Amino acid sequence: MSELYSLFPGLVELAPTVPDASILSRTFYKDERLSAVLFSFAAGEELSEHTSAFPAILHFLSGRARVKFGADEHIVEAGAWARMAPQLPHTVIAETPLVMLLLLIKN
Repeated sequence: MSELYSLFPGLVELAPTVPDASILSRTFYKDERLSAVLFSFAAGEELSEHTSAFPAILHFLSGRARVKFGADEHIVEAGAWARMAPQLPHTVIAETPLVMLLLLIKN
């Protein structure tokens, strides 16, 4: 790592291996303005409705999920990207094994 940049060439490889019926997370980068967290979901697992105090970005790296942003529901697959405002209720439900990158942007 450099003080000028951070490079992670294979995010999916950094994701924790998830046992059946589980969700695991790994924070792989954190500074005063940004937290980067990889989530690994077993198929059928769910992050129930919650909110974040910070703006957030979800980037789906592998698999397929059903996501809810407020009253809106979407099916997303690898390559999907979403930005969320603070305090937006949201849910993530893995339809297949899923790897998702969460970026929390602190003011």
